[in-house]
Amino acid sequence: MAKTGVLFDLDGVLIDSERLYSGFYDNLGELYNIEEENFSLAIKGSTIEQILGKYFPSPEASADVLRRINEFEANMEYPMCEGVIEFLSELKSRGIPAAIVTSSSDNKMVKLWKQHPGLKAYFDTIVTGDDISRSKPDPEGYLLAAKRIGCNPEDCYVFEDSISGLAAGMAAGCVVVGLATTLPADRLQGKAHKLIDGFAGFSVDDMMEVKRH
Repeated sequence: MAKTGVLFDLDGVLIDSERLYSGFYDNLGELYNIEEENFSLAIKGSTIEQILGKYFPSPEASADVLRRINEFEANMEYPMCEGVIEFLSELKSRGIPAAIVTSSSDNKMVKLWKQHPGLKAYFDTIVTGDDISRSKPDPEGYLLAAKRIGCNPEDCYVFEDSISGLAAGMAAGCVVVGLATTLPADRLQGKAHKLIDGFAGFSVDDMMEVKRH
């Protein structure tokens, strides 16, 4: 039997931070008169470099926005999503390797581990925005994570909440489970092999039953 692996996005999947980010970026959009409708949604899944390059290209704006982001993340709470620790514990007890694949920076991850010291032990590898050259919807991050945990991408399950993340998981050839935590379920319809509301009450056996068709 092929070795199964599980690959998780971070924000909106493992940690309930999307609401906080949405508020922050929408305020930033207003401050800079960004004409993009629903700015926080438009940039979801992008790296900080991509956001700065597209919306805040001048050196002054880039420096100001980066300072604001660092300040915001330094003081940010990272609450765990309901049911996550139970699900990760079950994976661990069954010897199923797991990875995080996020566009977040290494810097942010250091702060996350400080707030949740036991969390890192559940994962065999962490792929951050600093490890890749092409962010989601490109599958590079998921392909790298699968390789690092010694699994074929087609034997991996991906958990994602964003449209670009779901597309990345699909492009990598993984079995993709969409979480309707950030976007409503109807926005994710047809973009994943299964949709769930979150990890509460969702078991590893439930995951194993998700099929491509």
